[in-house]
Amino acid sequence: MKIYSWNVNGIRAVQKKGLLEPFMSKHKPDVLCIQETKAQPEQVAEEMEALFPEYEQYWHSAEKKGYSSTAIFTKHSPIDVVNGLPEDIKAKYKLSDSYGDTTKEGRVITAEFEPFYISTVYTPNAKDDLSRIPMRQQWDPAYLEYMDRLQKEKPVIFCGDFNVAHNEIDLARPKPNVGKKGFTSEERAGIDAMIKKGFVDSLRHLHPSTPELYTWWSHFGGARERNVGWRIDYVMISESLTSVLKSAKIHSSVMGSDHCPVSVELSLKL
Repeated sequence: MKIYSWNVNGIRAVQKKGLLEPFMSKHKPDVLCIQETKAQPEQVAEEMEALFPEYEQYWHSAEKKGYSSTAIFTKHSPIDVVNGLPEDIKAKYKLSDSYGDTTKEGRVITAEFEPFYISTVYTPNAKDDLSRIPMRQQWDPAYLEYMDRLQKEKPVIFCGDFNVAHNEIDLARPKPNVGKKGFTSEERAGIDAMIKKGFVDSLRHLHPSTPELYTWWSHFGGARERNVGWRIDYVMISESLTSVLKSAKIHSSVMGSDHCPVSVELSLKL
């Protein structure tokens, strides 16, 4: 069972570059979780269904066109698919700010399967001036509360662009970036909280001290060619799934976005 996550930074752009079909053909994910589709279903679903008829497709798009948004492509029919956060969690946390209402930006989609839940998330960016840190301090616990609630029913896999590097090993230049967007103590604490709730960073579980495993690179200065990057895309799994975790990888050779896909393989069948 192969589960992939990829921030495509615009699914139509990746497709126009002719890079989506080769990726799908080579990697053959059982489930593909996508962030930043930047598309409404009516703009892309028909084409995607024609290109990938073996996949059921579920879309959660932002109200604002061309912005944010997530999707799940799956070869296996889910029991249920839910867009967004539960209403009681949305009411509990302050999830809107001067930039907008994050609950209307298509940032979360969750599918239930027999052995586990799979959720994907596109976490709000803290902004260069850190003006969205207060939002992150609401968003991170809100999403984690949702995942922990599901975990009480059955194991959970949640993945996506978390917009934070957890530890110094997770970015090429940690020292000059301490306290900056993506490497503040507040953002990093969000990952710590996930681990405290019993979720496991799948990549670091299998590769605890392997450096230079990055998933995002700036467009500037040849950062990707020089592998001056950040690991901000994760697949987190319930601790009970570690016994069936066969691999956790980043796929830095896959082009088309400023992010590369990340994946896990589990010795389970749906």
